[in-house]
Amino acid sequence: MGEKHKVLLPQPIEAEAQEYLEKNNCEIILCSKCEHDEVAEKIKEAEAIVLRTGIHITRDLIEKGKKLKTISRTGAGVDNVDLDAATEHKVIVTSSLGTNTTTVIEHALSLILALSKNLLLMDREMRKGNFKIRYNNLSYDLREKTLGVIGLGRIGAGLAKICKESFDMKIIGNDDYLPASVKEKELKWVKFTDIDTLLAESDIVSVHVPMTEETRGIINYEKMKKMKKSSIIINTSRGGIIAEKDLEKALQEGLIAAAGLDVFEKEPPDENNPLLKMENVIMTPHTAALTVECTLRMAMDGVKRIVKYFNGEMPENIANPKVLDL
Repeated sequence: MGEKHKVLLPQPIEAEAQEYLEKNNCEIILCSKCEHDEVAEKIKEAEAIVLRTGIHITRDLIEKGKKLKTISRTGAGVDNVDLDAATEHKVIVTSSLGTNTTTVIEHALSLILALSKNLLLMDREMRKGNFKIRYNNLSYDLREKTLGVIGLGRIGAGLAKICKESFDMKIIGNDDYLPASVKEKELKWVKFTDIDTLLAESDIVSVHVPMTEETRGIINYEKMKKMKKSSIIINTSRGGIIAEKDLEKALQEGLIAAAGLDVFEKEPPDENNPLLKMENVIMTPHTAALTVECTLRMAMDGVKRIVKYFNGEMPENIANPKVLDL
């Protein structure tokens, strides 16, 4: 079978995925800690990396990886890889795009339902013996409300479709990169508009765009001032797309009613982060895709792309296609 290919795991992956690598002529290089210095040392021998979210593969790390050929993200986002540096050094970066779609949709919908029905408050009051909270009518129907979706890719469009079909919600969308043919044919039931109009008209706003310099802070204090005071905002995409300090201020001032957040500008958030103390915020630890089933799917897809590359085949979901021209 020849010399084994060395694959670096900055963080552990599921046993089944690791076994798949080992059965396909790969030698595993494990990190005891997912930290820059250890990765910097061990990347020197690696031909491939299976990458989760625990570390950013920066330019200096890529430059140390003289033998590095490919980086395979187990998740859909590649914002923790310096794509420019990878391309310059002829490193193919791939992701498990689409693998977590239904799982993240379920999580976003769970946040919407929990907030619209005020489940956390109801639970707290019940435990205090306040059964009469039921008479305050603090929850509301989703039926015929307006859902604004920023980013109508697989996840955003999937969530929108469920909300339209299940709750007869009106759907407003914003996506400057979606082809006109998709908007006019596949998503003709979505009213596409600018972000300001979307925020002003929506009862619930759900964010589903990648983190880029263009999307960083696209929802800030001035934007949130346009929203309904009864509105809810959901982010299962990336922290920083909603300016976090601005969100804190908007919630404190009652500009919006509530937020459901799975992602944060700093992960984990500082223990003194004001959002942690707000009762109208539901926070989950970047776990939208981390179900038992989805975690295994993402890991298996990630390692299969590496094996495919080593077998001389082109892997799917290349995030830096310009590398193929070098």
